[in-house]
Amino acid sequence: MTFDNSKTIIGVRIKLFVATVLFLVYLVMAYIAKWIPFPLLGMDDTAWTVIITVIYIVFLFYPMYLNYQYIYFSDDGYDIIFRYFNAGIAGGRKNSVEINKTAFAGYKLEKKAFGLKQNLILFQKMHDGIAKYPPIYISSLTDEERKKVFGALKRYAPEM
Repeated sequence: MTFDNSKTIIGVRIKLFVATVLFLVYLVMAYIAKWIPFPLLGMDDTAWTVIITVIYIVFLFYPMYLNYQYIYFSDDGYDIIFRYFNAGIAGGRKNSVEINKTAFAGYKLEKKAFGLKQNLILFQKMHDGIAKYPPIYISSLTDEERKKVFGALKRYAPEM
């Protein structure tokens, strides 16, 4: 089975772009063109700008806080393959984990921030013991994609 979450990541990027455009449109309409009559709903332009800026910043940094990553997963062939990189404002280093199915030693799921931030830690059998890979943040995966990943990993994980 092979899949990636490119549609999710593209959707996040489009939403961030739209939010940026709307924020800039508000600034132009409020301060340059002066098309918005202030006070509006009892608040002046400074209050509205602060509120809209805070909402914009939260919306902008939410995917970064949850460590949204582009994830490619494949268990076709002899290896379990994860390719991933950060998909927030600033892209990140591209990473790849390839573990032979016979050397796969298991995985661990960690949840933080009330289950919103999830990461997957993979383990591999080595000559000296068990190697632990850096976490792969799976917060950007849909529930269906997570079920596919965990179903595949359970097939190859040794009985404990």
